[in-house]
Amino acid sequence: MRSLVCLLAALLLCACGDSDVAPTAAPPGADRFQVALLTPGSIADGGWNQGAYEGLKRIEKDLGAEISNVETKTPADFEEGFRDYAARGYDLVFGHGFEYQEAAAKVAAEAPDTIFVTTSGNTVRPNVAPMVFELEQATYLCGLLAARMSRTGRVGMIGGIKLPSIESTFLAFSAGVTEARPDAEVRESWIGNFDDTAAAREATKALLEEGADLVIHQANDAGRGVFQAVSERAKAGQAAYAFGTNRDQAAMAPDVVLASATLDLPGAFVEVARRVKEKRFEARPLHLGMKEGVVAFVWNAALQPRVPEDVQQELRDAETRIRTGKLVVPRGKF
Repeated sequence: MRSLVCLLAALLLCACGDSDVAPTAAPPGADRFQVALLTPGSIADGGWNQGAYEGLKRIEKDLGAEISNVETKTPADFEEGFRDYAARGYDLVFGHGFEYQEAAAKVAAEAPDTIFVTTSGNTVRPNVAPMVFELEQATYLCGLLAARMSRTGRVGMIGGIKLPSIESTFLAFSAGVTEARPDAEVRESWIGNFDDTAAAREATKALLEEGADLVIHQANDAGRGVFQAVSERAKAGQAAYAFGTNRDQAAMAPDVVLASATLDLPGAFVEVARRVKEKRFEARPLHLGMKEGVVAFVWNAALQPRVPEDVQQELRDAETRIRTGKLVVPRGKF
């Protein structure tokens, strides 16, 4: 009887023990993390879209994700892109811009297992949220500098498509100008797209002819036309400068880009993707500014010495007040 009990005990241990039992194989693709990006323009624009694509590549490198990108032009393209990636089982899809909100909300209702993140806006659903970049903090400083450096008292703004998020950065730029020089005049021009370099060049030339001697753009790839026009003016012996946006664009026109209002898009993209991968995603706006290390005002080191030291100190003081919350930069309501 005792031998029977021992035998049963031994069999029980063999059945319940895990030291010699092969682990259950995970279903194929169970650990895959797939991330896609929809951009409204070329990922080689040297600014907004290129920064987003670099973020996507960082997600691939840092998080081991499978990635994909497609350029979309119309609202119908937005929906088609979102819907296609959701149908293919993607975990996260970025729509890079304010204009993607409506399509994201519509497709998200049909695809609850996919998370959609727009890089601007205010639309929130259980699986939709925006990253809100407070680029206004840096464009405000550009406006402050423009007012101090302008000889004519006139500065210009060149926009692509008139979106609330872009208008907001121009609002902050204008506020910086007015703060430093209440009598200064700020003029704006919109070309209606983000890729017509020739149109941006002509619009900038018109502002320069009207007396503007510092120009900021929010025109993505078309911003190259802004730099071309300002460079031509400078080479003709008339002082003129430009400001880059979304990334450090000094290298694109080192003779005239005085400074840039930049975004650490790669860092922001990785942070959001990490939250999604680790199941920590929260459906709420994620505000990212100077305090979070995402927004920055970046000098062109080659041209910075042309700026008087007292003006540089004024900008440093203003930036400190922004970072500490003592200075709240105006922004649009969207």
